Amino acid sequence: MIGAIIGDIVGSIYEWDRIKTKEFEFFGEGCHITDDSVCTAAVADILLHDLPAVSTMQQWCRKYLGAGYGGLFVEWIVIDNPQPYRSFGNGAAMRVSPAAFLNRKADLSLALAAADRVTTITHDHDEGIKGARATVHAIWLAYRGEDVNRIREIISSVYGYDLSRSVDDIRPGYTFNETCQQTVPEALTCALESESFEDAVRNAVSLGGDSDTLAAIAGSIAEAVHGIPRKIREFAEETYLTHHPDIHAVIMEMYGTREG
Repeated sequence: MIGAIIGDIVGSIYEWDRIKTKEFEFFGEGCHITDDSVCTAAVADILLHDLPAVSTMQQWCRKYLGAGYGGLFVEWIVIDNPQPYRSFGNGAAMRVSPAAFLNRKADLSLALAAADRVTTITHDHDEGIKGARATVHAIWLAYRGEDVNRIREIISSVYGYDLSRSVDDIRPGYTFNETCQQTVPEALTCALESESFEDAVRNAVSLGGDSDTLAAIAGSIAEAVHGIPRKIREFAEETYLTHHPDIHAVIMEMYGTREG
């Protein structure tokens, strides 16, 4: 979860000022949390406390109405009795990492069921569900100690994603895209090809796409693959999350949990 939030923060300033290089200040001027972090915190809250998914997600997002949500999701946030709207946007995958973390020692079916629980309230299209499940599955495999090549093989086989390209192959022709279909495979590649947590986030931002979401997904997977250096986590918490104590509190509770 914290890997997703750090990725979101790092990528936040490049969503609309896109770059095609890995050479950039990791925590650049103006970095901030976006909707990716808010929704990830909401998912953690839902799963930690067995809360109603719809109303809890709405409550969190209404506190952060300016966080940068998509248009249809904004409508979903503010109306009474909202319904899923067949979305296959990448928001399904960027928020779902707590489902894997909390079930990392449990059966895969429980992790995937948790993913579905927090995904289908909005993203009930097959591709949206698949994107969230693939992300959770990859994280779960990494926490179980699977080699990155084996993770790549399993995710490609189960979900039909093309993970044969390298980051350098993807980068030149990649453009901004908010679908799971053209975000999740790329983010997976950024994480599975990386040499470290930081390298995974740099890979994601360097694609020049929906940088905060790419980096959130890649960061959530890279956290399970590599772990997060203490200095990076402490800097993110002390510099950015102290301004959002509700989000920080959920993070601290989740990493202190003995569930899963």
